[in-house]
Amino acid sequence: MKKQPLNIFWFRRDLRLDDNHGLYEALNSDHPVLPIFIFDTEILEQLPKNDARLNFIHETLETMQAQLQAAHHGSIALFHGKPLDIYKDLVANYTIDTVFTNHDYEPYAKQRDASIQSFLKTQGIAFQTFKDQVIFEKDEIVKKDGTPYVVYTPFMKTWKSSFQSHTLSHYETKALLKHICRDIEVPHLSLEALGFTKATQKIEPYTVTPQLIQTYEATRNFPAQDTTSKLGPHLRFGTVSIRKMVKKAIAEDNEIFWQELIWREFFMQILWHFPHTANASFKSKYDRIEWRNDATEFKAWCEGKTGYPFVDAGMRQLNATGFMHNRVRMLVGSFLCKHLLIDWRWGEAYFAEKLHDYDMASNIGNWQWVAGSGVDAAPYFRIFNPTTQIQKFDKNLDYIKAWVPDFQELTYPQPIVDHKLARERCLETYKAALA
Repeated sequence: MKKQPLNIFWFRRDLRLDDNHGLYEALNSDHPVLPIFIFDTEILEQLPKNDARLNFIHETLETMQAQLQAAHHGSIALFHGKPLDIYKDLVANYTIDTVFTNHDYEPYAKQRDASIQSFLKTQGIAFQTFKDQVIFEKDEIVKKDGTPYVVYTPFMKTWKSSFQSHTLSHYETKALLKHICRDIEVPHLSLEALGFTKATQKIEPYTVTPQLIQTYEATRNFPAQDTTSKLGPHLRFGTVSIRKMVKKAIAEDNEIFWQELIWREFFMQILWHFPHTANASFKSKYDRIEWRNDATEFKAWCEGKTGYPFVDAGMRQLNATGFMHNRVRMLVGSFLCKHLLIDWRWGEAYFAEKLHDYDMASNIGNWQWVAGSGVDAAPYFRIFNPTTQIQKFDKNLDYIKAWVPDFQELTYPQPIVDHKLARERCLETYKAALA
């Protein structure tokens, strides 16, 4: 039997109770709020059974559950299935006035939301979404003629000039959480019920101290120094508000750290405006490249057994921890595309499986950058030398020794390709495709 009307707040990439725009709007509405999270089988079926990201989401939801239960006798309803099917069940069991959620910009998410909005409309239920995971979105930062920027620097400058008059909101929800539905029996799902096991890897807490921000430019290119913020997964899953991070960058007056946050938004708006880039080159002529796609060489790259210690260190770090230093990501990506002539999509898919901070927009944007096929891309003739890069960024071999302790042993593999030969082959292949 249906009860009094309620509203739903649907958590997605915003796993926090405070400074959450959509949640704030839901809690300010006319009816009690039932928060939900859907473990989407369309996504889960693609993940390893001990996926650290899935573990992180589940643990975060459990923490939020405990906070709501302790303070307000409220809860978050956890569901497992296809979102449209879940909404059909919800509509059958509750009298729902409005579904609130935050915008999601990826191609699959846009299709999913459109189908759910369409279904809810047939039931007379409103679907309201809000901007939360970015400062500017969609068409908010565009050229004067209304077309999207495809080069980062002018995008960044317009972003900053637009931001000067922009007030950063803080969506204070603490006093409003009393509007969460109380004492409703809702489904709780264990990790095992979802078909997953405890992960051996763990997503680390982020560190964004004043000192880290102030020294960011000086230290960010040296992978042996543990000076990265580990912020990526937390922005990806929304356990921290982007508004909070931008405020910190501004407070420390650090342009470089701030610009890293703007890069994230640049790639998000590129994917929004050009959804075909999820699986095709932004510059279509680059899809004419005749990739070698040697499966044996790809396996060696994945396992960190290329015979190039800096490349292998990055891949071994990724496989062991789910993290790879940004400077090294550029090197291993360039090596795959340029030295081995393996399609950037192969590397993108491997990173998607392994990276804790995997974000479709940034991952695709950066892979297309190293392949030369994207917006604002590195020119195809820019080919990193994996040996001289050591001298620049790991002079004392500290990073290499940490991840490739066998690099001076007889058991360490010989280079799978000669740098000079690979460079010449790459230039010839790209020239032939782009002629």
